[in-house]
This record gives sequence, structure tokens and C-alpha cells, in this order.
Amino acid sequence: MTELRIVDAHHHLADLSRSYPWLEGPAEPFRYHGDDRPLRRSYSLDDYLADTRGYELIGSVHIENGALSSEEETRWIAAVAAERGLPSAHVAKVSLLDPDAAAQLRAHAEVCVVRGIRDILNWHPDPVYTHRDRADIMTDPVWRANFASLSELGLSFDLQVFPSQLLEAAALAAEYPEVSIVLDHAGMPIGRDRSSRAEWATGMRALAARENVVTKVSALGTNDHDWTRESIAPFVLETIEIFGPSRTMFGSNFPVDSLYSSFGELFGAFDELTADLSEAERRELFVGTATRAYRL
Repeated sequence: MTELRIVDAHHHLADLSRSYPWLEGPAEPFRYHGDDRPLRRSYSLDDYLADTRGYELIGSVHIENGALSSEEETRWIAAVAAERGLPSAHVAKVSLLDPDAAAQLRAHAEVCVVRGIRDILNWHPDPVYTHRDRADIMTDPVWRANFASLSELGLSFDLQVFPSQLLEAAALAAEYPEVSIVLDHAGMPIGRDRSSRAEWATGMRALAARENVVTKVSALGTNDHDWTRESIAPFVLETIEIFGPSRTMFGSNFPVDSLYSSFGELFGAFDELTADLSEAERRELFVGTATRAYRL
């Protein structure tokens, strides 16, 4: 049992009585997160609480899980939160290119547990990695008009991109300083060679220069399936150095990252890697930043 109090800034639930296209159909060929067959089951709040046992979980942020109906997923998470007190907040899925995106955004904004929107933007020339079929979504006028409306609706934006997209994302953040942006998964550093790491760090510094951007360290296992504390340390510590503890938070990405470790192993690593920081800095990393970013 650890005395560490945490707000888990990034996790998912699944109810397979509903439709999740990414968990259906052929499992192979596997994509970059690996063999996801163990995830092809319902993952309830009780399952999540079993995984987090041993930690004082004082809050959690549920991130959309690729459900076919985002509206139905939001209603389900809102009902779970009302009954159980967790998740503390929900980030809903909306494709900002959809013709009815504006109406979808208004509907989600009316649900009290919803704090933000995610529209995954990861583009990569390798189909194993890419989530989208085009690289220019962030410059699309329709997408940008819907993105610009988030602030007036009281919604933040969870930004999920690869390192090659970070400079473009920084330009977006500069053009729309009124939109609060949460960079998911520490910018998803998929490469481990010197050039890839330099590209990642450059992009992270560009985003950190924008005051409307915070980040979360999460999903490192999706890029390093056999991770160790030593292998993730540079990305954890450099992210904290670049953004500072008051703009960095930790997330488990469970159950996806349960493919690579237990919750205890993951947060144990975060705990150990930040042991030299002050008590106040650690409170920011494990609780404070997520509490502010998602208005818990």
C-alpha cells in the first residue's frame, strides 16, 4: 500500500454491449500498440478500481474509448459518475470535420461531467501507426472553425499527435490562445534514435512555449512494450523539465497500458522517477495539474 494520492489523468472504460469498432473485427495485423486481444472485453469501473488498488485514487479523467456512438458513451459515463463518484470528468469524442460537429459539441457541453473533446489527429505515412487518412487536418477551415468554438462552450481539447506534428500543433495553439489544450501521451515519442528524440524535444519545447498548453505523461508503454524505469526516464524527466510540474500530469492509459505493466508498476515508476522533486512539485504532477486542467 502506497501513501501516494493521485488523480489519474487518462484512462478508459468499455462496455461491449455497446460498439467499439477498434475492439471488433480481425485482431491482426496488429497495430503499433501490439496484440490487443486481451482488451476485447468489457472493462468496468470495478475492473479499473481493482487495477488501481493500493493507491489513494482521489479522482480520474475518463477519455473517450473509440465508441461508435460518442453521445451514448457520454451518457453512460455520466451515469456511472453520478452513481459512483468516478470518473471525475469525461473527455468526449467528436470529429471536428463532421458536418454536424457544432451540434455534437453543444450536446456534449451540456453534460456536467464533460470537460473536453478529443479528436485524434495522429497521422503517419506507415499504416501501422496512422489514425487518419490525411496529414492536413489541423489546417482544414471546417476543423478550425469547430476547434475555435471550444472555448466559448467551456471545453478543452485533448491533442493526440506524433512528434512530427508537434510544431504544427504549436502553431495551432498560438493562433487560438483562448482554447485550453492538453497534449496527450507526452507527444507520443515513437522513435528512440537520436534524430527522433531531437524532433520530439524540439516540438515539445515549441508547445510548452504556449501558455494555453499542458501535457500528460501517459501511454509510454504503447511505444515501448518492454519498458523499464530506465527506458522511460528520459521522456518522463525531460517532459517535466520542459513543461514544469505545474503543467505536467500523469495518466495510466489503462486498460490499454495493462498490456505492458500493472498499474502499480507504472505509477511506482512515476513515483520513483520523481522522488528527488519537492513535495509541492510532486503534488502538482500527481494531483494539481490534472485538477486544474480538467476543473475537477
